[in-house]
Amino acid sequence: MAADTPDAAADSGFGRVSRTKDVAFRLLALAATLVGIVSLAVLLANVAVDSIGWLDWQFLTSPPHPNPYEAGFLPALIGSIAIMLLIALITFPLGVGAAVYLEEYASDGYLTKFIQLNIANLAGVPSVVYGLLGLGLFVSLLNLGYGTVFVAAFTVALLILPIVIISAQEAIRAVPDSQRQASYGMGATKWQTIRNVVLPRAMPGIMTGTILALGRAIGETAPLIMIAAPTTVFGVPNSLFSKVSAMPLQIYNWASYPETEFQYGVVAAGVVTLLVVLLTINSIAIIIRNRYQQRT
Repeated sequence: MAADTPDAAADSGFGRVSRTKDVAFRLLALAATLVGIVSLAVLLANVAVDSIGWLDWQFLTSPPHPNPYEAGFLPALIGSIAIMLLIALITFPLGVGAAVYLEEYASDGYLTKFIQLNIANLAGVPSVVYGLLGLGLFVSLLNLGYGTVFVAAFTVALLILPIVIISAQEAIRAVPDSQRQASYGMGATKWQTIRNVVLPRAMPGIMTGTILALGRAIGETAPLIMIAAPTTVFGVPNSLFSKVSAMPLQIYNWASYPETEFQYGVVAAGVVTLLVVLLTINSIAIIIRNRYQQRT
């Protein structure tokens, strides 16, 4: 019994050190989380306080105006929503289709690896480069007009498309291969297996990646500036080829005004509106994602 005492003491000491490190790491992780959450909460609270008295129905339903007390956000609000809806219609089928091909159909050869490498690199390209691409491709080459809904949506869609593809690939890759084999064993074809087995189980992950990508897209300004989207428009876009502004551009324009009312009150009201629209779009996407999770 005496010979076991040093080993037991060593094990006990090791256990105490491990528990101490575990507690310390847990507290460090909690502190890191609280720093981010508290900083964001303080920032949002400050903006929300500044927007009091400015964010009202008149602000949401009126066009911009040089008088801060009559300034409205309607054209930029409708423009951003139209751009986001068109972006979602473009990126979701293209991104998921590309991910399905790369994961389920493409052979594991040099060409596929080259494509994968380029998609990963494109996900990290600065947004201003995509703005130049949109300017050269959609405006100069295809002559679709400066700052239209169509050009703005396709330019920003190119920006987030690699992110959607990568997230969709990861979600498809996470589906157990045994489920595919079970589907094949029951006589299903490859497309039937993808449609009935792979995509339903991968859809929550695909939706999560798409939500994050759309959240980035709604706040982008550099690509819109490069395609000459106006910072201020006074009418609601009525077609895909109408001139369009977006909420970030309008907020940026107001912030450049010398009046204090614009720099604080009107800008804060625009920021709160932008956050509400972003959270609403994300909430709708999350509800759709959760329904897919319940089905699977």
